[in-house]
Amino acid sequence: MIVDTLTSPIILFFVLGIFAALIRSDLAIPEAFAKAMSIYLMAAIGIKGGIEVAESGFTAELAAAALAGLLLSFTLPLLAFGLLTRFGKLSRVDAGAVAAHYGSVSVVTFVTAKEMLTGQGLSPAGYMVAVLAIMETPAIITGLWLARKGQPSSENGGILHEVFANASVVLLVGAFVIGMIAGKDGFEPVKPLFDTGFRGVLCLFLLDMGLIAARRLIQSKKLNARLISLAILLPLINGTIGVMVGTFVGMDIASAAALGILAASASYIAVPAAMRMALPEADPGIYLSMSLGITFPFNIIIGITLFSQLANLVG
Repeated sequence: MIVDTLTSPIILFFVLGIFAALIRSDLAIPEAFAKAMSIYLMAAIGIKGGIEVAESGFTAELAAAALAGLLLSFTLPLLAFGLLTRFGKLSRVDAGAVAAHYGSVSVVTFVTAKEMLTGQGLSPAGYMVAVLAIMETPAIITGLWLARKGQPSSENGGILHEVFANASVVLLVGAFVIGMIAGKDGFEPVKPLFDTGFRGVLCLFLLDMGLIAARRLIQSKKLNARLISLAILLPLINGTIGVMVGTFVGMDIASAAALGILAASASYIAVPAAMRMALPEADPGIYLSMSLGITFPFNIIIGITLFSQLANLVG
């Protein structure tokens, strides 16, 4: 399974991006095109998940998975915050901002994992897209509470709007609802766009993410050995908890693996946007370098295989 993962075009394009950045190549994906690919990937994964839920209907498994994801997103930042303040020696504000990243989720990590698992004959349930959408925002609330605890209240209305009106949240949830309404038959006319070209677009998107992650890491002057080790330790802990929780609530092996990968992933889109508004004093050089520069590559290259094997073992 490890060999299959490392030789997949999806992973190899990501590695190519890292390599290009390390040798200081001028290779770059135009920003407008990269944004268009993000929109495409989130719309595609959302609509396909909605169709699968429409086919299977609302079940007890969906409810259990949604509740598990909700609780994980709310509570994982608490563990991260303790490690970041005590071992990482970060201030309350910086630790709260980073902790929010490690309780929220990475859409690209999930999309990549779903494709990798499906290619190995382990297809996560369609409702995992709903779990993904659910897990994106609670961690932001917990992280802000940890950072602001003991301080005067700020403009909560603006923060909540930033969280719930975030583009990725709106698009994922909206596409999921569209998929549920349209169903399998309604999807057929647009299937060539959202299904046939999906993996090719994902390869190009991960090429761009490899470039960004490596360049962010090269430019960072805020990371030390403690924070680098935490950027690897936190996904290992969170992913293991996610797999165990998924197995405990009765999820199948592929879906438990997907929940573990969601728990292990760290947001680098929705949470940074919220932190810029809610915690402008927090240092983006820390939370972006950890989540995007270290945790994201770790999960793409190692974590997906690791947590799928763990789910197989436990399940």
